[in-house]
Amino acid sequence: MTAATVHASAVQTGDIGILIRGPSGAGKSRLAFELILAGRAGHIPSTQLIGDDRLLLEAKGGRISVRPASGLEGLIEIRGLGIRRCDFIPQGTVGLVVDLAAPDAARMPERDALQVSFNGIKIPRIPVSPGADAVALVAAELLTRPLDEAPPAAFRRLPEGDW
Repeated sequence: MTAATVHASAVQTGDIGILIRGPSGAGKSRLAFELILAGRAGHIPSTQLIGDDRLLLEAKGGRISVRPASGLEGLIEIRGLGIRRCDFIPQGTVGLVVDLAAPDAARMPERDALQVSFNGIKIPRIPVSPGADAVALVAAELLTRPLDEAPPAAFRRLPEGDW
C-alpha cells in the first residue's frame, strides 16, 4: 500500500499508537494534547505526539504505520494559542483508533463497532459521541479489559490460605 494521507492526529501511549479521527473542529488536536498531559501526570502510560492535522498511514507487515506529513513534524494546534512546537516521535504503529463525533457511538456499542479494518488489518476502535469524555474512554481502554478476556494474574482470586 502506498502511504495514504489522512486528516487526523496521532500519539504514542506506551507501545500503542493512537490514531484520532473526526470531522473538522471535533477536537482531534485537543484530545492528542490532553492524552500527552494525562501521560505526564501518570494517569496513563507516557504519551508523545506522533503528528497533528495530516498524517501518512501505510500498511507494512500486517501493521499500520503512522507518521506526520512532511513539514508538520513536531507541530500541534493548541486552540487559543495557535500552532506550537511539541516533543514528538517520527512514527508509530496504530494499535487503537479513536473516532470523535462518531455517528455509531453508543452507551453499549455492538462488538463490530469496537474495531475498524485498514487494508484487512483489524484494529481496536473507540467511537466517541459528541460531548463525551474522550480522555476517560481512552484511559479506560488502556487500563481495563473486556469481560471476555482473562484478567491479569494480579486480579485472579487467590486460593484460601494464600492471603
